[in-house]
Amino acid sequence: MLKILTVAGLATFEIYAAIPAGFAMGLSAWTIFFASLAGGIVGVFVSAFLGNRIEQLLSRFRKPKKELPKNGLIQRIWKKYGIIGLGLLGTFTLGAPISIAVGVGFNVDMKKLVTWCCLGVLTRCAVFTLLAHFGKQALF
Repeated sequence: MLKILTVAGLATFEIYAAIPAGFAMGLSAWTIFFASLAGGIVGVFVSAFLGNRIEQLLSRFRKPKKELPKNGLIQRIWKKYGIIGLGLLGTFTLGAPISIAVGVGFNVDMKKLVTWCCLGVLTRCAVFTLLAHFGKQALF
C-alpha cells in the first residue's frame, strides 16, 4: 500500500517521476496506471484550488494590468490552440500544475481548464505507462 501511495504522491506533482518509480518498486502496470492517474487528478484539483486562492490574494495588492501585446509568442499560441491546447497539450508536455498556473495568468475559465487537464492527465498516464511497460518487456 505504501508503494501505491508513493506513486500517487509523486504523480500529484510529476507523472514523469511516478511511473518509473512504480516500475522500480515492482508494481504492476495497471496499479501504476491507476495510482498515477489518481495522483495526477488530485494534482489538477489542488493546483486549480491553490491557483484561484493565490490569484485572489494577489489581486488585492496588484495594480491593474496593461493590455497584453497582441503579437507576442504566447498570445499567438494561445489564439491558435486555446484552452484545449493549454489543458491537453500543456498537461501532456509540461504537467498540470504549470498548465493551471498559465491558465490563471490568462484568466481562463477554471472549470473548462480542469476538465481538459484531467483528460491530459489520463492520456499522459496511459501513454507513458504503456511505453514503460512495453519498454521493460523489450529490455528484460
